[in-house]
Amino acid sequence: MSRLSWIKTALEVGVVTKKYPFERVEVPDGFRGLPIFDSGKCIGCTACANVCTPDAIKVVNDFTNGFRRIEYRLGKCIFCGRCADVCPVSAITITKEFELAYTGDVINAIEIKFIKCVQCGQYYTVSRHLKHVSSKLNDEALEGVDICPDCRRRSNINSLIHASGVFR
Repeated sequence: MSRLSWIKTALEVGVVTKKYPFERVEVPDGFRGLPIFDSGKCIGCTACANVCTPDAIKVVNDFTNGFRRIEYRLGKCIFCGRCADVCPVSAITITKEFELAYTGDVINAIEIKFIKCVQCGQYYTVSRHLKHVSSKLNDEALEGVDICPDCRRRSNINSLIHASGVFR
């Protein structure tokens, strides 16, 4: 192609760039921007933190004070949207916001209260997650959800031992 044909093509197409930031840019459908966390919906299941490749979402369990803290660090986020994909209650939504000029490390946090095992008194899960899971179980499966895995294991072993007749 000759130079004249290039110039002709460029003139036919016209201006293709925007005068950003003076002219607003519309982002396409499916654009992955800033994740927004709804602390009212979050059940504390930590699925988002498990799939977060850059560790932008961290889980801090404070067994002393009885809280699970889920921290979202904006500076580490790569806006992949995996956290929103795996959230079972849609507590994370991906927005189209992309103008994110911040200084420093911005941390958003959600704190959810732990519940204690009725047998040993140790914290073992967060209340919202247990409530969410319990709503999906039938009455027979709900038996023992208020005890921690260690106490449940001991209880099951004791039941098996007594049922087998080894110890009478």
